[in-house]
Amino acid sequence: MRSTETPRAGGALAGLARFCYRRRRLVLLAWIAGVLAVAVAGFRFGAAPDNDFSGGGSGSGKAQELLEKHFPERQGDTLTLAIKAEKGIDDPAARRTIEKVIADLDASPVTGPVASPYQHRELVTGDRRIARTTIPLTDGDPEKADVKSLVTTVKDASGGGVTLGLGGEQAEKAETPAQGPAESIGVLAAAVILFVAFGSLVAMGLPIVTALTAILGGIALIKLVGHVVPAPDFTVLVAVLIGLGIGIDYALFIVTRFREARQDGDDPEAATAKAIATAGHAVLFAGTTVMIALLGLVVMGQRLMTGVAIAASVTVLVTMAAAVTLLPAFLGFTGRRIGPLRRPRRGGGQRRTPAERWAGMMQRRPLVAAVLAGAGLLVLAAPALSMRLSFPDASVQPHDRSSYTSYEILAEGFGPGYGAPLVFATEAGSGGADLRPVAGAVGRTEGIALVTQPQVSRDGRAAFFMAFPETGIQDEATPALVHRLRDGVLPDDVYVGGPNATAIDFADEVGSRLPYMIAVVIALSLVLLVALVRSVTIAVQAAVMNLLSIGAAYGVIVAIVQWGWLGSLFGFPAEMPVTAWVPMMMFPLLFGLSMDYEVFLVSRIREEYERTGDTRAAVTRGLARTAKVITAAAAIMICVFTTSLLGPDVSVKQIGLGMAVAVLIDATVVRMVLVPAVMELFGKANWWLPGRRTPRPAAAPMPRVGEEVGA
Repeated sequence: MRSTETPRAGGALAGLARFCYRRRRLVLLAWIAGVLAVAVAGFRFGAAPDNDFSGGGSGSGKAQELLEKHFPERQGDTLTLAIKAEKGIDDPAARRTIEKVIADLDASPVTGPVASPYQHRELVTGDRRIARTTIPLTDGDPEKADVKSLVTTVKDASGGGVTLGLGGEQAEKAETPAQGPAESIGVLAAAVILFVAFGSLVAMGLPIVTALTAILGGIALIKLVGHVVPAPDFTVLVAVLIGLGIGIDYALFIVTRFREARQDGDDPEAATAKAIATAGHAVLFAGTTVMIALLGLVVMGQRLMTGVAIAASVTVLVTMAAAVTLLPAFLGFTGRRIGPLRRPRRGGGQRRTPAERWAGMMQRRPLVAAVLAGAGLLVLAAPALSMRLSFPDASVQPHDRSSYTSYEILAEGFGPGYGAPLVFATEAGSGGADLRPVAGAVGRTEGIALVTQPQVSRDGRAAFFMAFPETGIQDEATPALVHRLRDGVLPDDVYVGGPNATAIDFADEVGSRLPYMIAVVIALSLVLLVALVRSVTIAVQAAVMNLLSIGAAYGVIVAIVQWGWLGSLFGFPAEMPVTAWVPMMMFPLLFGLSMDYEVFLVSRIREEYERTGDTRAAVTRGLARTAKVITAAAAIMICVFTTSLLGPDVSVKQIGLGMAVAVLIDATVVRMVLVPAVMELFGKANWWLPGRRTPRPAAAPMPRVGEEVGA
């Protein structure tokens, strides 16, 4: 028998779905032409990524401005050659090896003159076993292959008691392998899950093709938007993770609703209209929530994070558009071949599904279930209280890389702080600037290993000196040292800069602004969710549950990444602080994605409640009707996010792991325990909205759980 038409079935979304279904060839050609045009423009003329996290009003930003303005000769990229000789660098065999490597590096077309440690005593340790030299790069943005050849030259020369390592930002980039087939593995895993869920190759393919089309267009648009709002290089990876996850999920929800309508007797066109009017409506709300959450990053006041927010939002927008326009066109081509869902088998009586039985069990002991689940999530979240933020450097890279070898040699010979220099800069007046007293005070500060002589710029309007701490960038004592210098040693007009201070300032700014971003994202998302489910109570419940799951994900990240629990199992070569942008990026992403499941589950519960007026039965049946599709959607997202662990970037690994953990918690603890338990506890209060009476059911109430035939 044909199902009861939903109130939205004749609305604008249903009309859009019918248009795309009937004009499917036109819609498909428009998408193909549009994506190809944007792809050609984006990949050919797109903006290069911007990875400069310095700038702004921080002390490190002001120091960087002074250095760029008055010391332009010092702004080029450099590499550092680290040398360790077991018998000393003066051993004849060792010297031949070292001098040949220096000559090869000096002869490269991308390097400037290379100073020999044999001519500069300050480049060699007292026992003459360890030496270093700086290699200037003539090109500010050298080709990766050119720097890779330098890395290979250095690695190949090691041996015979001589160990060589080439460090520096460009060296790290050059020897970092490409992301590889990680996303392909995620797509393959998604295909398997979809085939198991649908039992149909056609139904399996539609969500994947729709998502991949949207991702291609989204990435190309990101590159074009980069001309207006620059973004760092990890933005594309994050956008691919988001696009694959939500793109496949959104199409999955719509295809599932289409098959349900076909099962109820609708023809393909009517089923398409109904699917877009219901699941498509939820997709638009869910996607808008993700975009609002992402745009919450603008509150952080970070130029590059604003770029990430806008770029990722573009991908989500394209994905939403594909779900409600391109997918109906695909359904027009394949609708009858997808087939309806298999009808559940029934015995002599009406037997409840496992999801219904599970919900009933949670509803019989709602307080116990809610307390145990909430306590478990709080335990998982506890490590987040000790979270430390930084940026990864050579010390946390895989130990087979030349940059790590360079760090290890330099830390042994010159101290771990050699790779974490602090640059002190000030602007001089007409009489010049004498930084010698300041340098002396810095040198006497506990935690400082070495201070260089101050230098004055050629125009005489600025001066700077460098200091090397006794600890490295990842050490907890280093940020404390920088704060101690600023608070009690340095005059107000002397600024601390350099990569070390930049990382510290960025982390401090994230910590101070994160609560504001959280508040803005929650407030805007609550307004949107209230508009969808027409209930303040459910919206607040969703926000609290999402905060618990995100907190638990933060805690797991700290335990694995920072504390090192099972870190090597997940591909983290060493204990390290959490990358400074990861928690800031994770929150809006996870809050938005968590709301996805809440929107699809609660909107279905809302439909059942409006039809029956029975909260318990609505929760049970809503959970049962969405259990399979949300489980499949969560499994797809988990597979997509965990594929980041196969890649080389430790920061992307962190965000992928955190998102996978949060989705797993949402799909299990939140959806299967907290939602039925908490909604049972609130009863009729679930549907409270100021100024509106509790809605009456459109039909007679269904039997309560436990009262069905055969229960």
